Amino acid sequence: MALAESNSYNFQVNAISRYIPERSDKNIPVYFFAYWITIKNKGDSPAKLINRFWNITDAHGRVNEVKGEGVVGKQPVILPGKEFEYNSFCPLPTEFGFMQGFYEMSREDNSLFKITIPQFRLAAPNSAN
Repeated sequence: MALAESNSYNFQVNAISRYIPERSDKNIPVYFFAYWITIKNKGDSPAKLINRFWNITDAHGRVNEVKGEGVVGKQPVILPGKEFEYNSFCPLPTEFGFMQGFYEMSREDNSLFKITIPQFRLAAPNSAN
């Protein structure tokens, strides 16, 4: 498992990933990784997660850009002192890679800001140092 953390705009984002061997197949090739994200509001005002933006880089340096509304079908409002957790999956054509990106957030006055999703590693055992 890999752990990464970032802090921006009074939000702390933690990311953990894990290789899922039972969903992976070297012959295709496809390697599945699960990841868990925790977003904590360390400020004094709520904010709504509007959109997500990911850059997913495989071992060959190919970048897949993923954009979409919310996360796992939700656009949560994260209250001060509270956190939102979710998990999802990422298939890669290589045994290791990286994910990083940002969330677009909205304040109560509808102003937008971005919080960083820290870069974290996706790696099958013994695939990368």
